[in-house]
Amino acid sequence: MQDISDKILVQAAAGDMDSFHEIYKATSGFVYNVAHRITNSREDAEDVTQEVFLKIHKNLNNFQFRSSFKTWVYRITVNTAINATKKTSKDLNRRVDFDKAIQSLGDAPKESGVDKEANELKVKALLDKLNPDQRACVVLREIEGLSYEEIAKSLKINLNTVRSRLKRARAMLMNIGQKRGDLK
Repeated sequence: MQDISDKILVQAAAGDMDSFHEIYKATSGFVYNVAHRITNSREDAEDVTQEVFLKIHKNLNNFQFRSSFKTWVYRITVNTAINATKKTSKDLNRRVDFDKAIQSLGDAPKESGVDKEANELKVKALLDKLNPDQRACVVLREIEGLSYEEIAKSLKINLNTVRSRLKRARAMLMNIGQKRGDLK
């Protein structure tokens, strides 16, 4: 995510749409990627991204510069994505269809493009096995590269809670990987 000057943030908070557009250009890719990793769905990530920018636009004047803007955006994105995931996880038919698609990958021919796609689908399938809180911590730590402290600030949770969620998530992923034969 690109750095955004305080001047642009203040101007956008005052209603300057050009400044808000600068914020959007600098952060939209980041917001989408975090949302996609948490929701495991392109469509849901697009919806979350749109909702995040509505929230940023509505609440930018409340941003107090106590934390970094990046941390503030992380928090909004992760919370919005978790809420979206909780809503969509009730749709069992969609999950069953996804699980069937993952199982059919075992029969796919091995090519470099197919291998990459298969690996991405495996990661999505494994992340889908975690609860949304664990998934958010794993995504922020392992994919986005945040420190434990940054994760705790972003999610507004205790540092030990971050450690606990990551430990449980990793143990679950290792167990699933060993059962499937992905890990030895």
